[in-house]
Amino acid sequence: MTDGVDFRVLEGRFALVKLPSGSEVPPCPPNAEIWSVTVTEDEVSLVCPEGDAPTDPDEYIERSWRCIKVSGPLDFQLKGILVSLLEPLASAGVSVFALSTYFTDYILVKEHALKTAIEALTAAGHRS
Repeated sequence: MTDGVDFRVLEGRFALVKLPSGSEVPPCPPNAEIWSVTVTEDEVSLVCPEGDAPTDPDEYIERSWRCIKVSGPLDFQLKGILVSLLEPLASAGVSVFALSTYFTDYILVKEHALKTAIEALTAAGHRS
């Protein structure tokens, strides 16, 4: 992967939520630009718009994340796309929560680090 990729920052803030194992997943609101649920034997993780995050006190909630969406669809034969995005962010000291879908990748960064993240990505040849 030598060429940079196009990306855009989604509007609004997002939350990362850890629900107890076996939890029922809240329904996705009709206008959510991203709503991702991952279920394992240990937990249920939810990425959702911050305003739609569950408020149960037994849940772990991380707020104030911003979401960077890589323009897709990305061909499965392409190699190194995610690492080409994550390396400059790591070098810039930006912590991330990454997730992938069938067509593309999403990188969540804390809101306070968004400007640094965009600068690091564009310096690495990616385009917003």
